[in-house]
Amino acid sequence: MAAPADEGVTMLRDDDSGFVRELSAAVAATRADTVRMLSELVALPSLLGDEAGAQGWMAETMGAMGLRVERFDIDEAKLKVHPGWSPSLISYDGRPNVVGVHAPRSVTGRSLILNGHIDVVPVGNASMWSTPPFEPRVDGDRLYGRGAADMKAGIVAYLNAFRALQALGVEPAAPVYLQSVIEEECTGNGALACLVQGYHADAAVIPEPGDAILVGQLGVMWLTLEVTGVPVHAMVAHTGTNAIDAARNLFAELKLLEREWNAPNRRHALWCHHEHPINFNLGRLVGGEWPSSVATTCRADLRLSFYPDMTRAQVKAAVEARLAEAHAAMPGRDGITWKVEYRGFQSEGCVLDKGQPLVTELAATHREVTGSQVELVVGTGTTDARSFNLYGPIPATCYGPKGADIHGIDEWVSIDSTVQVTEVLARFVARWCGVARR
Repeated sequence: MAAPADEGVTMLRDDDSGFVRELSAAVAATRADTVRMLSELVALPSLLGDEAGAQGWMAETMGAMGLRVERFDIDEAKLKVHPGWSPSLISYDGRPNVVGVHAPRSVTGRSLILNGHIDVVPVGNASMWSTPPFEPRVDGDRLYGRGAADMKAGIVAYLNAFRALQALGVEPAAPVYLQSVIEEECTGNGALACLVQGYHADAAVIPEPGDAILVGQLGVMWLTLEVTGVPVHAMVAHTGTNAIDAARNLFAELKLLEREWNAPNRRHALWCHHEHPINFNLGRLVGGEWPSSVATTCRADLRLSFYPDMTRAQVKAAVEARLAEAHAAMPGRDGITWKVEYRGFQSEGCVLDKGQPLVTELAATHREVTGSQVELVVGTGTTDARSFNLYGPIPATCYGPKGADIHGIDEWVSIDSTVQVTEVLARFVARWCGVARR
């Protein structure tokens, strides 16, 4: 391990075999803790608005690691003037971000953010789960539960990567910020608030599930389509205008726009070979007042995706133009009114240069740990990496463990993969930041 002796700082190299063996053993020793910690965290249902319990667990865990723990509620007034802001869904009172800060005695390496989101999506129909979604279950290599893969395993991986370095009596030789944020699943305002709060570093890694390095992601927009029709008694339904039918017809026209954006000549180059990159999803439909009355109102909550070379303004203009055209062509259009409200994700896409040291050094570390090349991928969703890349600007990527059924039923994560990602992260921190004796 080569470093200035008077600094007591080491930088990880391919031939640092002694340190590598020791670190690998230290990570392997965290396996039981990985299962225990992940089980505890999954058992805390950190749904939208109910993140405080899990964030308390994070603050306690980070404090026990000797990190300086900083908790803060999101100041929406500050975020509203930021270009990355997405309109919020509920109040931020009592829903803190938690950051564990490592400040070395002497800074000689590159600083790093390890970011993860504590929030999880709804469980859907809980009766369809094999076991209750917030009662973690281990079956062989799999740990089941809502949020296990997305992304509490990744959070446990970065915690244990840091703990493994501490077990060897070393610490990163640069500032490291372990961030646990809210609202990745609906606005991204949690990660954005960390930027606004002043946390900055030379790179950021988010251990989202996938066993790959993310180098591009689509933009995502949430919108609500509100439609009003003309109510009449069901026995003369043909004389009224059903808002539910109208909303579904309007969405059908938007699906034609989705098809156009998926056409080969409309695609961004990085997604040219993807099976179906653009998806417009009707996530929720609520309407009507009475079975024997033609529905007066209908609300459709939609999620749209778009390419990184498209702006939010362009997407809104295209969507609203298509809705206006569809409305104009509707029979009985005089009895139908519609409007669009934008809440939740208003997130543009981003691309990360594959030649960035963050990418090349993380890929090299993966190869050294696993013996195989890591895949560089572009995603069809959005992650908090966009806030760092677009507004830091801080090079940021996602790299995390293998899992499946994310946002679905019986979500699970691989324990072996989580431990492997822990080792990759620990060795990457040593390579990126350098390490010093504590």
